[in-house]
Amino acid sequence: MEKSFIQINNLIKYFESTGEIVYAVADVSFTVDKGDFVTVMGHSGSGKSTLLTMLGGLSRPSSGKIIVDEFDIYSLSNKQLSAFRREYVGFVFQSFQLISYLTVKENILVPLLTKEMTDNEQNEKAAEVLEWVKLSDKMNRLTHELSGGEQQRVAIARALVNDPPIILADEPTGNLDATTGNQIVDVLKDLNNAGKTIIIVTHNEDYRFISDYSIDLLDGKLVSERENNLIVINEN
Repeated sequence: MEKSFIQINNLIKYFESTGEIVYAVADVSFTVDKGDFVTVMGHSGSGKSTLLTMLGGLSRPSSGKIIVDEFDIYSLSNKQLSAFRREYVGFVFQSFQLISYLTVKENILVPLLTKEMTDNEQNEKAAEVLEWVKLSDKMNRLTHELSGGEQQRVAIARALVNDPPIILADEPTGNLDATTGNQIVDVLKDLNNAGKTIIIVTHNEDYRFISDYSIDLLDGKLVSERENNLIVINEN
């Protein structure tokens, strides 16, 4: 039997606050197959973003395992974990996190600074991802001159430039109006149709129904899962 591309096993993340232990993620387990489009739902403070940062190799869990492509990522050294993030994961954030004094193209090329690539190779890669997000005509514009939707498209292009198999998006439509937000989700769906594994944290219930699989978190616990319109309630 083929193993799932991503396996989350008994994942726990807690913090100590004023002498008390607060669980941000409490014993969560699920799997993601290659090419899935997954939504992670839940109210603010439910642990969604904490879960995503752990999936992306940005925050070590208190216990449990995350296995990606048969690598136990938190058993890796810091150098290996950095390489994992660079090769496997593209991040898209609610706040875009673009560098305002750089052009669209320059922002997109930031992840390639550590790569041994010629200028021509970098330019070709930038042109390729800009074509994906339909911003080829704005590559030399400063990012603050763009609309919010266009800035998020730049952020998606930056996430794509290393050609990672996984895209992690944390509330990517949170700062956008409904129409623009739907356009961003359409871009993510196009990428998913091209083979990317997409995991998106969102409050928007509409996006649940365009995903292959969704999970709901409450107070750090996985309380329900939905796959092909079948809902499974976790009573633990």
